[in-house]
Amino acid sequence: MYRLAINSAMRPAVRASVPAARAFTVSARTMGEGDTGAARFGGQQDAFTKREKANEDYTIRQRENEKLLELRKKITEQRDHLKKLEDH
Repeated sequence: MYRLAINSAMRPAVRASVPAARAFTVSARTMGEGDTGAARFGGQQDAFTKREKANEDYTIRQRENEKLLELRKKITEQRDHLKKLEDH
C-alpha cells in the first residue's frame, strides 16, 4: 500500500523530466539518396564510396598477407622441429 502511494506521488516528478527524451523518438533519415556516401539505388557509387571501398579492400588484403606470412613462418618452424626430431 505504501509502495503504491509512493509510486503515484513520484509519477508527476518523473514525467516532468521525460518530455525531452520523447521529442527525439521520431527522427529523419540522416543519409538520403544522393547524399555523399549514401547507398544508392541500383548499385551506383560516387567517388567517396569507391575510395572507401578501395581503402577497406586494401586493408583486408594487408591483414590477409600478414596472416599468410605468419602461417608460413609457423610451417617452417614446424618443419625444422620435425627435422630435428628425426635426426635424434
